[in-house]
Amino acid sequence: MTRSPKRSAALAATCAAALGLGLTLAASAPAASAPTARAAAAAPGPRYNAEQVHHFLEGFYGNHGPRVWERKHLVTNALKRKAARTHNYDLLLCAQNTPKDIAIGKVTTAQSAGMGWATVTNSWGGGRKTAFTAYVGLDSRKQIKLADIDCTP
Repeated sequence: MTRSPKRSAALAATCAAALGLGLTLAASAPAASAPTARAAAAAPGPRYNAEQVHHFLEGFYGNHGPRVWERKHLVTNALKRKAARTHNYDLLLCAQNTPKDIAIGKVTTAQSAGMGWATVTNSWGGGRKTAFTAYVGLDSRKQIKLADIDCTP
């Protein structure tokens, strides 16, 4: 069977185009979806903002410190374990006694780290004050909870 040069050229062009299109689709599909999948996996979910963290900390600490319910339901398990190993003082207050008043300072949020924090100031008799830092997780797909405490002023 003989083919005309015109027909052979058309067949070759069609095969090349089909092969080129197939290679283009095969090469571009994984490359296009891979960054999207990686970005979706790495992208943080919705986050609590500074105002929400401040409101949480005010409610958590109240005027004299967290109650039993807050300690049970609004503290991460890791911080509960850390507090259980602290015997000389109340880790969540960084104090041995109940303060006369508690004030929450300005909240800072590190959205990329998923953490927010604020200075918590305990007021005692005679105008004496002590301060510590309270850390809160920002992932709003989870219940907001106290994540860590740093008693170092």
